[in-house]
Amino acid sequence: MNAHRKHLVSLARPVYLSLLASVASGIINTVWVSRLGGAAVAAVAVATNTENVLLGVALVFASGTTVLVAHARGARDPAAVRAAVRGGRALCALVTPVVAVGGFLLREPLAALVLGGGEGPATRLAAAYFAISLPGTAVFFVQQLVDGILKGAGDTRTPMRLALLANGLILVCDPVLIHLYGVPGAAASTVLCRSVALAVGLRALRRHPLLRTAARARPLAGPRAAALRRTLATGLPMSADFTVRQAGTLVLVAIVARLGVTAVAAYSIAYKVMYVATMACYAVRQAAAIHTAHTRGAGRDARRDIARQAVLLAGALGLPAAVLFAVAAPWIMAAFGAGPEVAGQGVLFLRCIGPYLLLMACCIAVGGVFEGSGGAPALLRITLLGTAVQLPLAYALSGLGLPGVCLALALAMAVQCAAVAAPARRAGRQEETGVSSARVA
Repeated sequence: MNAHRKHLVSLARPVYLSLLASVASGIINTVWVSRLGGAAVAAVAVATNTENVLLGVALVFASGTTVLVAHARGARDPAAVRAAVRGGRALCALVTPVVAVGGFLLREPLAALVLGGGEGPATRLAAAYFAISLPGTAVFFVQQLVDGILKGAGDTRTPMRLALLANGLILVCDPVLIHLYGVPGAAASTVLCRSVALAVGLRALRRHPLLRTAARARPLAGPRAAALRRTLATGLPMSADFTVRQAGTLVLVAIVARLGVTAVAAYSIAYKVMYVATMACYAVRQAAAIHTAHTRGAGRDARRDIARQAVLLAGALGLPAAVLFAVAAPWIMAAFGAGPEVAGQGVLFLRCIGPYLLLMACCIAVGGVFEGSGGAPALLRITLLGTAVQLPLAYALSGLGLPGVCLALALAMAVQCAAVAAPARRAGRQEETGVSSARVA
């Protein structure tokens, strides 16, 4: 196996399991809350979806720290590792109180906003959930930072174990706390179990050899604010890229809604099923970002080779997933208990989504190379371009039903792939030039 691919696989596998565990916590909450009625399910569903937005905020310091730590690790510079960790901590400390305290104070207007306004049982229950979950954002944010530091240090297994620990505890605590306290019990269970995992994570952080060496290193000259700015400059484009994708997904749901409730239900189920494949691609992306930053820090420009291996790996995941969805679509929809009309639309969507899924897998994977090499701003521009193409196309082609939406997604992703290929080729030429110069020297 190619050395770069071997590194990508070893880094990506634990990340994928961590992502699956995160999705599992939402499913577990929903299963137990469903016993409390439709209003409770709606409240928890919109409240937990709000966490996707908060994850975008957390990526500013978590992903920025990952890349900076990985770069410093590659350079074997403990002082730079310490500075990267210090910058991540400072930015996290700045952002967390604003979100946690501000969210708690605005919990009722926020609940009304995400549920479409007005008073009702679901709005009151969502506000009660937010009263616990939004202050608990402090735990969520610090855990994201801990995971980001460990990933930058080359350890993706510990974050996986922490995610499995947290969600294993949720599996035990959810039925008890939801039975005792209802919807607020679901939020309390999540915060409590994450707190336990965070305590274990902080202990692992203190014991990590690289980070212990960094802690003893002489700090780099310069104020803490400079380290904070470096983390912000590195992580902000990654956060914005994630946020743009999430916003595009929400607008796409509104476009699908023009086709009727049946189409929305089918699209929602099918899109959840796709997470199993798309999260694998995002795991490859994280692995590519970490490995690229590490090699760049070590003075090696291997962007072209890493990008090629990331595409091959993501394609090897995306193609079988597309075939599986097309073949097993009827059984997948039946497993979700979909009625005949919803199932029919969902099967059609899953059988048409293959080209988009394969193109997306490759594009997302190459994005990790951009992030790890300081090209995240260019990647953000490409994402904005793709979204600007995708949404009007989806609106125009929605007259063809869900197949038209699939076609719009595939065409927009093809545009993004073409846009990604141009800077990737330039990076390849730079790499060849660097190798030739080294040989001459």
